[in-house]
Amino acid sequence: MKITSYGVNNVNPYNKQQQKLRAASESKTFADKIEISSAAKEMQVNSTVNTERAEKVQKLKEQIASGEYKVDARKVAEDILKYYRR
Repeated sequence: MKITSYGVNNVNPYNKQQQKLRAASESKTFADKIEISSAAKEMQVNSTVNTERAEKVQKLKEQIASGEYKVDARKVAEDILKYYRR
């Protein structure tokens, strides 16, 4: 039995099908999407806790800068012990 090819394209009969698939996949562009849940949106809203904390931090920064801030060593030691005794 003699097999003759009539051209280079006949070597791989699936070549045209693969080219069509590549062209179809290249034409589609995918973009990343992000969706934020309602709970996350609520967390993003400025709450009173965040503003109070920011005020407290600002006061501490001012005290440290002026040299008025003093650390209570006894309180720090008690808090460390409480943490590790849990």
